Amino acid sequence: MQRRSFNDESTPVSEVGLGCWQLGGSDWGDVSEEDALDTLRASAEAGVTFLDTADVYGLGRSEKIIEKFLREAGRERFFVATKVGRSPKPGGVANFTPESIRAHTEASLKRLGIECLDLTQLHCVPIAVLLREDIWDAFRALKQEGKIRRFGASVESVAEARECLKQPGFSSLQLIFNVFRQTPAIELFDQCLSQRVAVIVRLPLASGLLAGKYTASTTFPPRDHRTYNRNGEKFNVGETFAGLGLEKGVELAEKLRPLVPAGYSMSQMALRWCLDHPAVTAIIPGARNRAQAQANAAVSDLPRLPSELHARLREFFLGEVKPYVRGPD
Repeated sequence: MQRRSFNDESTPVSEVGLGCWQLGGSDWGDVSEEDALDTLRASAEAGVTFLDTADVYGLGRSEKIIEKFLREAGRERFFVATKVGRSPKPGGVANFTPESIRAHTEASLKRLGIECLDLTQLHCVPIAVLLREDIWDAFRALKQEGKIRRFGASVESVAEARECLKQPGFSSLQLIFNVFRQTPAIELFDQCLSQRVAVIVRLPLASGLLAGKYTASTTFPPRDHRTYNRNGEKFNVGETFAGLGLEKGVELAEKLRPLVPAGYSMSQMALRWCLDHPAVTAIIPGARNRAQAQANAAVSDLPRLPSELHARLREFFLGEVKPYVRGPD
């Protein structure tokens, strides 16, 4: 497993992390606690040190499972990141006060069983919240008190990212970025590099589309966001199938198949493509079991994709994909 600096030279993290949204068991179908723990164990065995969760994943279940894992595996080797801002209690605009930021951060610390977060992030909040100095001051106060080491934001658009990059002390951006969602590389990554802001890539496989295993008739459990959020019914449509929808996404994934290099699966190509961007600090694909966790981590050992393939994938995005992407980018 290769490591990359997380916006300061003293803190390397695994370039393949583990996104822990699915461990909440509420938005990707059911995941048993034993399967969740085994996924964490397999990730750690493969060299993964970066764990990304949020207080709202399973209403705290993901964080509680990570706490059990950390008690077993030890805290020291892992970079633990969580997110705040989308909890249903108090919910809505009431989440966006310094008092709520503090309360939610302290609740996450308790659930995770740790004294200090390596990173906390605003969790896809309205852009109006990103413009409020009191919210950022709340994070700076938590950092000064030793409850967090860094603060950043998970955002939905380049416009939101640019507002975050104006903040002194800002450490990281978490973005939707994959072969079907390339706008950040075109419009944002150079600025992140120049400001030494870490880039965390979520949904690198576009909700599984870029694994190349779905068909237009594939079905998902009722509690899976790939069932209930296909048109943005519950949250940003871009979080589900990259905003393309299942049918269009499957059609475009099939068009990609001839571009997959010999010896690679489509998912390996998609994950390696993300890692090939110098601005990317870590990708955080999800995994529901040991085999998926091991396969994701193994991509770190693959060689860079040819520059000619990168050029073709950029052309594919601009000509074939971008016109169909819904939601902000």
